[in-house]
Amino acid sequence: MPSYDAVVVGLGAVGSAAAYHLARQGWRVLGLDRFAPPHAHGSSHGGSRIIRRAYFEGQHYLPLLERAYTLWRTLEAEAGAALLHVAGGLHIGPAQGAVVQGALAAAEAQGLDHALLDAAATRARFPAFAPPEDHAALWEPGAGYLDPEACIAAHLDAARRHGADLRLAEPATAWACDGGGVRVTTAHGAYRAARLVLAAGGWTGALVPELAAHLAVERQVNAWFRPKADVPFFAPARCPVYIWEQNDAAVFYGFPDTGAGVKAGLHHRGALTDHPDALARTVEPADVEAVRTPLVRLLPAAAGPLARAAVCFYTNTPDQHYLVDHHPEHAAVVMASACSGHGFKASNVVGEALAALATGAAPAVDLSAFRWRW
Repeated sequence: MPSYDAVVVGLGAVGSAAAYHLARQGWRVLGLDRFAPPHAHGSSHGGSRIIRRAYFEGQHYLPLLERAYTLWRTLEAEAGAALLHVAGGLHIGPAQGAVVQGALAAAEAQGLDHALLDAAATRARFPAFAPPEDHAALWEPGAGYLDPEACIAAHLDAARRHGADLRLAEPATAWACDGGGVRVTTAHGAYRAARLVLAAGGWTGALVPELAAHLAVERQVNAWFRPKADVPFFAPARCPVYIWEQNDAAVFYGFPDTGAGVKAGLHHRGALTDHPDALARTVEPADVEAVRTPLVRLLPAAAGPLARAAVCFYTNTPDQHYLVDHHPEHAAVVMASACSGHGFKASNVVGEALAALATGAAPAVDLSAFRWRW
């Protein structure tokens, strides 16, 4: 039976990073994935993911985000490719709302360059945007977007260069611990390892039954629209990424036009299912209109013809935060959830942390807020 120091199950955003960090330390790594990442079946496709440090979702994320910028730049240097694109970011919403006030608190806590703008100042500085009069915006110049497919490919390529054995289209079907370590079974055979790293995203519940009842797969639709041809406001040099807390507390987000159109989506507004295989993958007209409606209100000149649309998903924990920890019954097994819809930006840090936990080292960031708790 082939033997490794570690088997990594799932080679998406987190698993590719974990395989890279383990292989970089000289560990003999086997990576398994049911598809051939980067792919469009999971949570890490669509050409762009927001990255920001003025994080209103909780200050326990702030050290991860600081580390994320460092690790993305390190990976860029190793890959010789641009992965993180700084376009600035707007956190828009009611002046006393959760997004603006939370982003302001995070920016102040870290000493980030930022500016607090009222609605008129936002419109003057960023003519593409038309926020309501009672709204404000926190401007974060250092925010931007990542290319998720390129990030995953860069991690996988670097892992291979460091000696990782990556088996694509070979899903893990079962695992078990015994006195000799961990045995992982696939349709093609079985493997042994001293450590097992589980980063299977929406398929985690099938591999960790104790978690199955606590994870929910949430359908997400992103849509790309062609802006009006005579409005030159949507290129990355003039249009930042943005998050908009609407008056009904719905959160809408989007990106500049990087060539495929203006991309936008609704955060945590999708239908829930138990398993990714049950996800409705066809984009319906109602899906597109649900995205177009807030786009018309916030960036009216962007809401032109539909260029394309795509379905992806979040895998949510009960509190919609990360899970990064050892399996509670098996010290040789470490795992991460799919991070509840805000995971890609710091997926490199989570992968690095899983590698540290697997090797018995101290992670570079405090993970105490993300321990197994169900």
